[in-house]
Amino acid sequence: MSYRYILFYKPYDVLSQFTDDDPTKAIRKTLKDFIAIPLVYSVGRLDRDSEGLLLLTNDNFVKHRLIDPKFAHPRTYWVQVEKIPDETALQQLTRGVQLSDYRTKPAQVKLLSTEPSLPPREPPIRFRKTVPTAWLELTLTEGRNRQVRKMTAAVGFPTLRLVRVAIAHLSLTGLAPGEWRDLTEVELKQLRQILGNY
Repeated sequence: MSYRYILFYKPYDVLSQFTDDDPTKAIRKTLKDFIAIPLVYSVGRLDRDSEGLLLLTNDNFVKHRLIDPKFAHPRTYWVQVEKIPDETALQQLTRGVQLSDYRTKPAQVKLLSTEPSLPPREPPIRFRKTVPTAWLELTLTEGRNRQVRKMTAAVGFPTLRLVRVAIAHLSLTGLAPGEWRDLTEVELKQLRQILGNY
């Protein structure tokens, strides 16, 4: 079997799957609207209202290794939040946050001094003159449902925009929303090394 490894910049308002499981909803965009390659599937997911990097493959070993929490592969996000997080909130995110049913693992957190260079989101986020916003860079080694949004809300700074910019060493660089490309030989070699030289 010939394996494919694809990086895709998922736009806002697109499902991280090839079919829409809910026919009662209005027509929603899926991966099928952007990628016409049979039998590749997303390694993990991004919420419909999140953007950024997805890895798609038909290699089940890679898929398993990257989503199994025991292997703890980093995922990096740029997160726009309401208000300016203080040092206490940043420390809470770094140490791990108690959510309703679990405590998150420690994370790497950085308050960005400037807004990251990203394409504008369509539609744009809501803007309120009286409420400043800030951008965080957050790196996690776990990926639970809506985890980043729950974490920032738990420390008092709700997420307005969420963009995954990296999975391990793979990044969004060079891709625009809706674009995809195959991994380069170098990227694939690095991925194999990370996953145990299979």
